[in-house]
Parts: sequence; C-alpha cells; structure tokens
Amino acid sequence: MAEIEGGGGGGHKKGGKPKGKKMSTRVDFTPMVDLGFLLITFFMLTTSMNKPKTMEINMPVKKEEVKVEDIQKVKASQAITVLLTENDKIVYYFINETTGEPETPVITDFSKGGIRATLLEKNRGLFEKAGKNNFDSIPIYKEMFRMNRITEETMRANIAAIKNEKEALIVVIKADDKAKYRNLVDILDEMLICNIGRYAIVDITDVERELIKTAAVN
Repeated sequence: MAEIEGGGGGGHKKGGKPKGKKMSTRVDFTPMVDLGFLLITFFMLTTSMNKPKTMEINMPVKKEEVKVEDIQKVKASQAITVLLTENDKIVYYFINETTGEPETPVITDFSKGGIRATLLEKNRGLFEKAGKNNFDSIPIYKEMFRMNRITEETMRANIAAIKNEKEALIVVIKADDKAKYRNLVDILDEMLICNIGRYAIVDITDVERELIKTAAVN
C-alpha cells in the first residue's frame, strides 16, 4: 500500500517566512507479491498443456509373413509415385492403366499449390468416383473435437476409417541421391496434411532417375 510520511521539518526561511513541511511518499509492494503468487497458481491449475503431436508410421512386414489372400490389388489410377530430387523439387507420375507404363512425369515443389494441391485433388476425385462423400468430413470431425462435441478417440476413429478407404489414394515415395533429408520429412508432413492413409517409402529405380531428367528438360 502507499503511505505518505511526514518528513523534514519546519523552520523559517531567511526573511522570516515560514518554510513548508516536506512530505515523502513510500510505496509498499508487499501485497503485490502475494497477488503475483496467486495469479501464478491460478494459471498453473487452469491452463491445459499442449499434447505432443506425432505421426504414426506403420513399418512393412517381412515378405514371407504376408499371405496371398491378404495381398490387395491396387488399381493403376489409384496410385501416384512421388520422386524427391535436388533443389527441393518433386517429380510425380501415374501409371497408364492400358499400357502399364509410367505416364508423362510432372515436376512440382512443396508449395501450397504444388504437390499438396495435386494430392488433395486426386484423392478427392477417387472418393467421388467411388460414390463416397466423406472425404471432406475430416475437417468437420476435427472441428467437432475442438468444440468438445466428440471425444478424441471418436475423432481419430472416424478419420482413420476415411483414410483407410479402399478407394483412397496410395502414394509411393522415392528419393534420389540429390534429395535432402528435409525433403523426406516435408513429404511425410504432406501425407498428414492431405490425410493420406496409405503410403510407402521405397528405393528409386534407374528408370525413375531417367524420368526425373525428362521432367527437368520439359
């Protein structure tokens, strides 16, 4: 609290005029310390900590452990191959359903209008072609969880069901020797952003290295 104390005395100035009494002010901050501790305690008890965000990656099993009946055939139009190369560039291509050969490779990047736009458009198209209308429901489930209308378990289960649709896009990721480790991390982030549930990281082939050169020339 603030206190006003009287100080320094009276007396008279020369000439006989009385000298005014000086007043000194002292501010006591002791109550502010108690208030500070109360506020710290309050925020510690009421603030919710952010949960760490992790990406789940399912590692492939050994070939001899896979049964023939468990092998799923994938349509050529359902898969996209993404090749990571130098200068943070990406080359992707589809397989022609008739010939079984790679189609013309396309070069892009990690920008919002790059590989992300391609993955979202292709995945949405596959859902629509299969008569599914739940692809765009993923943001809705996330918003419902944010508003505490559904539990986190329910949200994750609903999103996982959409990602695991048989008609959904499958991404094959490959990197050449000129790609950076950061590029692999970035493309995995794109899988999460684009809600891609099935993707694999495999070795690049010599044919695909030639495709990268072809895309760079074009």
